[in-house]
Amino acid sequence: MPREQRWIKNGTIAPRRSARPWYSSGTLFDYAGKKQRIAALEDRQSAVDFWNDQEQAQAVIAELKGLNTVVGPLDSALKAAGDLDALLEMAEEDEAFAAEAQVEIARIEGRLDGLKLSALLNGPNDAAGAIITINARDGGTDANDWAEMLLRMYLQWAGKNEYTAELLDRSDNEEAGINNATVVIRGPMAYGYLRGETGIHRLVRISPFNSEGKRQTSFAAVDVSPEIADSVEVEIDEADVRTDTYRASGAGGQHVNKTDSAVRLTHEPTGIVVTCQNERSQHKNRASAWKMLRARIARLEEEKREQEEAAKHNTQAKTGFGSQIRNYFLHPDQRVKDTRTKYQQGNFHAALDGDIQGFLDAVLRWRAGQPVEDDGDDD
Repeated sequence: MPREQRWIKNGTIAPRRSARPWYSSGTLFDYAGKKQRIAALEDRQSAVDFWNDQEQAQAVIAELKGLNTVVGPLDSALKAAGDLDALLEMAEEDEAFAAEAQVEIARIEGRLDGLKLSALLNGPNDAAGAIITINARDGGTDANDWAEMLLRMYLQWAGKNEYTAELLDRSDNEEAGINNATVVIRGPMAYGYLRGETGIHRLVRISPFNSEGKRQTSFAAVDVSPEIADSVEVEIDEADVRTDTYRASGAGGQHVNKTDSAVRLTHEPTGIVVTCQNERSQHKNRASAWKMLRARIARLEEEKREQEEAAKHNTQAKTGFGSQIRNYFLHPDQRVKDTRTKYQQGNFHAALDGDIQGFLDAVLRWRAGQPVEDDGDDD
């Protein structure tokens, strides 16, 4: 039997179900296409005028990082698969190598599972930065506090993954927490990972703002849009956008509160409203607000395409801003559970400290129609 058709099973060499399953990289990962794209981007990066356009240069670097998160590990897996051939050959001659071969096979297959997950990040904007807007909803001061806890959670996730975060807008509540905030997180496939966070996040806990120590349910709305480069065309008729300026509130020094530096844009056909007040300059706030509006419009178009595709297959679209997507419990027990995938974690505080990758991965698999964990508990 050819060596390529053999596998280790129960300590002995046995026929494999398929030869070199990881070598299907050409179709699953578009390996050749990604390698060509990397070469093209590296050529652009080496041009003498590369840094003349800072925003375009940053977009190229971000795309390179995203591609390398797939191609780098895939190169490593392919090399390991080649080395496995030699190990299988030794195992044929000496059974003492069989156990070592089994361990190596398991390691490569585990790496392949991770690569398959990366391959799901294939949306048109998945490589872009993620603009996250958080709004306190029902629950009074608890909701304001909860919104700030979510903002911290995403900032912690960004830090753990060596992503960068830039606060675009923040409105503090007078008593505690925030009314709303907008932050952009940049890193490899940031939007691809975070886009599934859009929706309502629900917290159940004993309220620290209730003197009677009663249980309180609070809600916060999260909206995630892709950060669209200025070079990408997004159709917005400026006549459809109403611009309002007003005095900013919160931190920023006396100058912020004495001038109409804050900017609010309202896209009248869709009702989308974005605000920015984090900068002292009205010009900078206006530029950031337009970036946010372009991102929201781009995501709206993306959702329309998804809904059309879902209609073709008679399936319900798996997106929606108004849906409750995740429950966070501090009382009576501690756990966090996603209502879509049924994936859950028992450590509430770890999740709020940014340990949410399991939820992000589960949503990716769910969107792709892959099986996800379901404990049968329908909270």
